[in-house]
Amino acid sequence: MDQGRRKDKVNKIRVERKHFILSLVCLVLGFIVAFSYHLTQIKQQNEKHNLSDKQYEETLGLRNQLIAEEEANRKLQKDLNQKQALVLKNEQDLSKETRDFQNLAVDAEKYRMFIGKVKVKGKGVKVTLSDGAYDPKDGNVNNYLVHEQHVFKVVNELYVSGAAAIAINGQRLTSRSYIVCNGPVITVDGVPYPAPFVITAIGDPNVLSSSLNLTGGVKDQLVNDNVVFTLEKEDEIVLNPILGS
Repeated sequence: MDQGRRKDKVNKIRVERKHFILSLVCLVLGFIVAFSYHLTQIKQQNEKHNLSDKQYEETLGLRNQLIAEEEANRKLQKDLNQKQALVLKNEQDLSKETRDFQNLAVDAEKYRMFIGKVKVKGKGVKVTLSDGAYDPKDGNVNNYLVHEQHVFKVVNELYVSGAAAIAINGQRLTSRSYIVCNGPVITVDGVPYPAPFVITAIGDPNVLSSSLNLTGGVKDQLVNDNVVFTLEKEDEIVLNPILGS
């Protein structure tokens, strides 16, 4: 019994000793923290007291100058952004004007091509209209000749189908061209041509040929009028410009 009591007493003393040591450590740490904080406050106060009035004014002036410069920089950056936006708008306007000028140049070139002022080359079709074989039993030979209305039908169909340029026997047509039938010859803008009449057109060969070969279309109408109709697709057709005014 005495030995057990002695062990309990020893254990109790050990626990009390640990609590005392822990309390002592906490007390020392608290003192160190409080002392460090106190030293920091004293140091800051000393630094503040060490600044003379002149130094304080200089420091304050430099800080105000820095603030003013930062504000000026912000204003300059804002102005720069506005000027950059203006430059971008001018570039966009210039780009649009450039595209407009390019479109005008393309249109001008297209119009010169339509009025026959420039040489053109490209794919297309060649249509040949020849007089039919005369039948003596038919008393009217005109029923076997190519007339102006036959040529007009081919030319109009080609233009409607997208032909960019057309010539008859090598002579370019314009918006003011005229075709007149005079007996066995056809006059194009005052120049007479005998049969056969070769009509060349620059454009999509497939589209042009398909439009002429439609059932009941131009080809069928001309064949019914005893006109010999031939159609060829060409990989390259060259049409010279119209000379003179």
